[in-house]
Amino acid sequence: LLGAGALWVGRAPEDPEARRLTVANAGTGRGGEVRLRFEGVADREAVADLAGQVVMLPAAQLPPLPAGEYYWFQLIGCRVESESGVPAGTVREIWETGAHDVLVVVDDAGVRRLVPTAEALMKRVDLEAGRIVVSDLPGLLEPA
Repeated sequence: LLGAGALWVGRAPEDPEARRLTVANAGTGRGGEVRLRFEGVADREAVADLAGQVVMLPAAQLPPLPAGEYYWFQLIGCRVESESGVPAGTVREIWETGAHDVLVVVDDAGVRRLVPTAEALMKRVDLEAGRIVVSDLPGLLEPA
């Protein structure tokens, strides 16, 4: 976001009324915050109109990541299974915890599992197949 010249702002990722806004200034704030100033958004009322909206950037404009690193949006929706083929569910969200991000994996019955993204646990990530294979570590895929 810091290097984008323009971003889209809307009520949801698929919002047909999302607006393209030109970035006038970008910087960081506390704890990983991204602070943006948009052209034409000059007062509190105009900023208040943007509150609660989603800031978006087309994926094609994101810089490539090093091997073994992924954007969160790439992992959401991937199926998770153990090395021995035990299905765990689908990644629904990701939590930032400080040490390792945690995949929130939910199966068809609504059972939730929390899987750390530690390199030693994440054996294979196949984005094309939408599949993540994790270690057979005992207890790793227990319900949360």
